[in-house]
Amino acid sequence: MSEESPKSEAPVVIKKYANRRLYNTQTSSYVTLDHLALMVKEGTEFEVRDARTGEDITRSVLTQIIFEEEAKGQSLLPIKFLRQLIRFYGDSLQSFVPGYLDMSMDGFTKNQDAMRNRLAEAFGGSTQVIENMTRQNMAMFERAMQMFSPFAGVRGRGEDEGKGNGSGERTKPSEEISELKNEIEAMRRQLAELSQRK
Repeated sequence: MSEESPKSEAPVVIKKYANRRLYNTQTSSYVTLDHLALMVKEGTEFEVRDARTGEDITRSVLTQIIFEEEAKGQSLLPIKFLRQLIRFYGDSLQSFVPGYLDMSMDGFTKNQDAMRNRLAEAFGGSTQVIENMTRQNMAMFERAMQMFSPFAGVRGRGEDEGKGNGSGERTKPSEEISELKNEIEAMRRQLAELSQRK
């Protein structure tokens, strides 16, 4: 489906009716959340509109898809991450979070695609190496989220409190950013080395 739909085309309009039924206006057929999840995975752009008011409700439907996937036992979002995310609602930094998450997920996705390709070539598809790199990526992402935590400078973060400079003082945000940059650079070097081993 995504191969036939160039990125420049207008998104497919899905209408949601009061009885919760979803109607794909392009194919003139009713669809389910599973169909929409498949469209996302195929890269097909769509927007969901309330059939009565015309209001764009894409965000709530995508959130519902995530909820359904999590309920099936395909846990992707760590509890720690979800708690940190909830803390941002109503916080002064709330407006910065969506852009930051967009940028982070873009980088993460590009990184994952490159890693899968390189590792499949270099190691014959060894899943252990991929899992290790994925864990590193997630740890880096969680550290980045902690820097935005509204409680970071006030209460510390449990075990992390007092760590950083060896003198018993809490790590400053500028030091955390510097450490994060170093970690990102180390991962870039690892990927470069992996791509040259073929």
